[in-house]
Amino acid sequence: MAYRKFDTCFFERYAKLTLETLLGSGFSDLVNRDRPDLQTPDMRLGIEVTRAMEPDKHNANQLLKELAGMDVKSEHKADMQTIVESGYGYGLPGLNYTGHLEYEYWSLAQPLQRILTSKVEKVGKGFYGKFGTFALFVFCRDLLDVSQVEAAVEYTLALQNNMDLRFDTLYLSQTDTLYVCRLSDNLFYEGINSRIEVHAVPDELRREFFFKSLGY
Repeated sequence: MAYRKFDTCFFERYAKLTLETLLGSGFSDLVNRDRPDLQTPDMRLGIEVTRAMEPDKHNANQLLKELAGMDVKSEHKADMQTIVESGYGYGLPGLNYTGHLEYEYWSLAQPLQRILTSKVEKVGKGFYGKFGTFALFVFCRDLLDVSQVEAAVEYTLALQNNMDLRFDTLYLSQTDTLYVCRLSDNLFYEGINSRIEVHAVPDELRREFFFKSLGY
């Protein structure tokens, strides 16, 4: 199988695989386009895909290392040459590591709050067109705990208050965990954690997503 070199569409392909595998066939007809990045041909659903990382944290210094698979089991070592050559690291064990080409992509990422502000403003102004529903999928390099996810949900709800065009779902992807945050009624109510579903993404599944996202 031939493999792609680094391109930003890797993350759109990875996001689609994540959604389809963890959440079902309702995402199987998504195609990679622009504004938003993933969309169904019938305009039922549009998903913008982005990433968030605080670039000045210690974690950013680790991104230059090409040892993305340093914790990969021995039977997978043959795949390491592909990883190093591709410049990717996201989605494999050893989460502080990534390929040197991927570093340039992540180094341009914004922290989560600024990403949410920017994307909510754009969807509200019609930048992504008109779809039945919108969703935002954010790859998060920084570790999140449940309280931070809840804070992100509350912040997004506040930003979207009284907006006609808004995100109905927020996906926060942390390689080994996918947080699915429901925003459709855009109302505040007690027990905000009831809006949040947590899906584990095991090592082997991340590895599968990784290579499928690279493969033609």
